[in-house]
Amino acid sequence: MENIVKTPVVPTLEKQDQVYCKILIDAIHVSKEYRPRFGGQRKKGYALEEFKDLYGNDPFYSWMGLDSPLLYSAHRAAGGMTSIYRQIGIGCQRLFFEILIDYLGLTRDEASWSYEVQRPDGTRRTLYLDGRIPLNSVKDVGKRNTLHQWMLKAGERIRVDPAILQILKGMVFEVRQGYKSKDSKRQNADIANAAKAYTQAHLPVALILSNQIDEDIANRYAEEKWVILRGSISGSPFHSTYVFSRDVLGYDLAGFFERNSSKFKSEVEAVLKALLT
Repeated sequence: MENIVKTPVVPTLEKQDQVYCKILIDAIHVSKEYRPRFGGQRKKGYALEEFKDLYGNDPFYSWMGLDSPLLYSAHRAAGGMTSIYRQIGIGCQRLFFEILIDYLGLTRDEASWSYEVQRPDGTRRTLYLDGRIPLNSVKDVGKRNTLHQWMLKAGERIRVDPAILQILKGMVFEVRQGYKSKDSKRQNADIANAAKAYTQAHLPVALILSNQIDEDIANRYAEEKWVILRGSISGSPFHSTYVFSRDVLGYDLAGFFERNSSKFKSEVEAVLKALLT
């Protein structure tokens, strides 16, 4: 019997947009249910009536009028804003991961990267980054060569030692919607991630979807040999997230956001209204 080679079914742009939009919108919807925790350990936070009991039964807060529903609304709005940024970031991480799988032909295991560290108490913790491209797993020779050349040139631009560049076998990604926080704990963790990536022969890449990154942070990461891509829609693939996605990965990420902008605006507005009500 003659062997039949099955041709992969490539989804239409419309169907692919539906899948990618759902990834982002599902993450955004999480913020709609945000409830403030008021410094407590309750993971689900407090509903309004629970807040009234909590603060109303506290003599000092009650005397001061802090058991007001207006204070609850202020807390919910403030925390909800942070939640929206966080959830958009999570959605973008998941979206980028799927793009690596769809456009480079990687498996989920190939596109994943993690490592273990030991805590002071002797237990072990697993740390993850948001995506990986192991060059040998990219079956399309043309794409593999494009990625390899980009990796070498990007490494040269941040002055990675040529001897290290020659042994790099892929790249790992930290995906953020923006990076304005100066949380030293987060920065130190990212720097440790970069060091670990180099020990495993991977180039660390910070892929930022917006242009919102603090310059002090950007400079510090560059010193630690992170490649930093920002959310500009023009420029070179060594500086722009969207040019990199289009010219190196082969997916027009900016086009996706532009086509579906009205959907995302509508969803975010609905969440904002829910938080402010």
